[in-house]
Amino acid sequence: MSQTVDRALSILPLLAEGPADLGQVADRLGVHKSTALRLLRTLHEHGMVYRQSDQRYRLGARLIALAQEAMENLDIREIAHSHLVRLNELCGHTVHLAVYEEAEVLYIDKVESRYPVRMYSRIGKPVAITVAAVAKLLLADLPEAELRALADKLDYPLYTARSTPNAPAFLKELERVREQGWATDLGGHEESINCVAAPIRGADGRVVAAMSVSAPNVVVTAEELLTLLPQVRRTADAISGEYSGRTPPKDPKDTV
Repeated sequence: MSQTVDRALSILPLLAEGPADLGQVADRLGVHKSTALRLLRTLHEHGMVYRQSDQRYRLGARLIALAQEAMENLDIREIAHSHLVRLNELCGHTVHLAVYEEAEVLYIDKVESRYPVRMYSRIGKPVAITVAAVAKLLLADLPEAELRALADKLDYPLYTARSTPNAPAFLKELERVREQGWATDLGGHEESINCVAAPIRGADGRVVAAMSVSAPNVVVTAEELLTLLPQVRRTADAISGEYSGRTPPKDPKDTV
């Protein structure tokens, strides 16, 4: 039975590449056409594959609908929270999780610093979109046309001397973020606060959320905070793997 299930599941990645006929499916599985046909018929009955008029098979609407439903019901906050807590336990600094929704970047989770000096960010509150490290990662992943249109609409308040001053500078910074795969806010919103962030990606490789570690200068310097970047990126990668289904859930202590 396990071999039958394995063979049936092996058909799905093949059809994800495009429609295939019975012979191609049999060849890929290394089985006789009659065996391949039985598997295809079973998958067809459950809506997992569809037989076209040219007798080739493709992925079925039911499979696609299930995948979409599963993605919509995934709670990135629930998946990420234990990882954020563990990173906070190791470094002691404030850890945030943020998403992009309706032209705003919002914090959806926060684990407080263990130090007396704390940040006044709140869950559900929009971030300073032109300077925040998490915002840079989320916006850098937008389609180019959408990103440029958004950049032209944004205001660019000069919170500090290090704030992003205008759309051209913002787009240049996002290009750099896209290339390096991480982002910082080193005194761009508040002179005394520094932040380093990493992206969380879905199964398709797109950025679905971003996480960050932030700390004031009185607790740790910007240079010292940047030494945490490898841990931040490993944590983000672990969350990405669990969210996308590439890896099974693990104890977060094994990822940072």
